[in-house]
Amino acid sequence: MNRQAQSAVLFVLGAALLHAGLTDLYLRYVKAGLRPLVLAAGAVLIATALATAWYEWRARAKEDEHAHREPRVSWLLVLPLFALILVAPPALGSYSAMRTGTALQQSYGYAKLPQSGPLRLGLADYAGRAVYEHGRGLEGRQIVITGFVALDHSGAPYLVRMALNCCAADAQPVKVGLTGKIPPVLKPDGWLQVTGTYTAKRTKDTVNGGPIPYLEITQAKPVPTPHDPYDETWNN
Repeated sequence: MNRQAQSAVLFVLGAALLHAGLTDLYLRYVKAGLRPLVLAAGAVLIATALATAWYEWRARAKEDEHAHREPRVSWLLVLPLFALILVAPPALGSYSAMRTGTALQQSYGYAKLPQSGPLRLGLADYAGRAVYEHGRGLEGRQIVITGFVALDHSGAPYLVRMALNCCAADAQPVKVGLTGKIPPVLKPDGWLQVTGTYTAKRTKDTVNGGPIPYLEITQAKPVPTPHDPYDETWNN
């Protein structure tokens, strides 16, 4: 790999990072709060590529023709480039969720709930309130949450969101069991918006023994995959 090839690879990789950061593609890899770093990394790579090309041009202008080539292993830089450009990985789904223990953690505090109307809560928010606050403020209220469907080995349905610390590599599921008027046909990885009521029913995750609360469904409808399929509220 000569200097011209190096600068070309760096430029295209930087451009791919800028493209990912300026669209929702980056959300397949990292949490939303890291967008500035993705954009900064793309800008640095492009600047490095331009500087490399400029220094190579100056060297050639001075007729310094010592053809210095980097090791062939440098071509491995092309692999993440192809992966970023050609393969947009889907968000982690039911396969990962049912093989990983729930990541539900107790929050330092919960926001005050509105006094009237349906409660539209994040799945992790509902799960935390149901488990660690024992449903305080939830009883008798209409609750709306959204997540993707996962089925355990017995076919029992769960609604799940994958929670992030930093990036998709460390994503862990938060699970809510479903009871009540469960739709007769549930497709794993399909996204549902469910309306229901709090129930004190609990179970333990078979993977790590963590608590899984339930929601008693009164209505459910399929919804499109959200632009950001991951949930970051649990570790805020």
